Amino acid sequence: MTQSAGKQSVLKEFRALNPRPGAVIDEDFAACPFLDPQDVVQVKYEMVRRVRVDNVSVAQATAAFGFCRQSFYAIAAALDAGGPAALVPGKPGPKGPRKLTEEVMAFVEQMKAGDAALRSQQLARAVHREFGITVHPRSVEKALARRREPRSTEVPDHR
Repeated sequence: MTQSAGKQSVLKEFRALNPRPGAVIDEDFAACPFLDPQDVVQVKYEMVRRVRVDNVSVAQATAAFGFCRQSFYAIAAALDAGGPAALVPGKPGPKGPRKLTEEVMAFVEQMKAGDAALRSQQLARAVHREFGITVHPRSVEKALARRREPRSTEVPDHR
């Protein structure tokens, strides 16, 4: 495996692989091997830096880095709020429960409190009757287990 293929693999693993590296036409990215158009975090950071430090217009920067103006302002706000780590794209997909919402889980827990012998299959049927939502019994089990887990307020150290 080549070094660039290895880096590309790592960038992809950490969701930092730029899906459109060809859109980055900034001269410095072409001239400097340190600057990598495949690294979306670096591309976003450099775009904001060009505007704020080098006094390049937002229109020029977005054109050179392959983003639209609206994206620039969202990226700049994310950088201000969370630093460079905030420039890593989030995980795709749903961000929370779609079916087993807080309201549904409160209902499930209330039923379970009234009869601890209720099985997940019975709870799933009760959810269907009450809310018209079809859920798998295993999903009910997992959701109940997550709610029983103590929530840590400590930030994990990822060194």
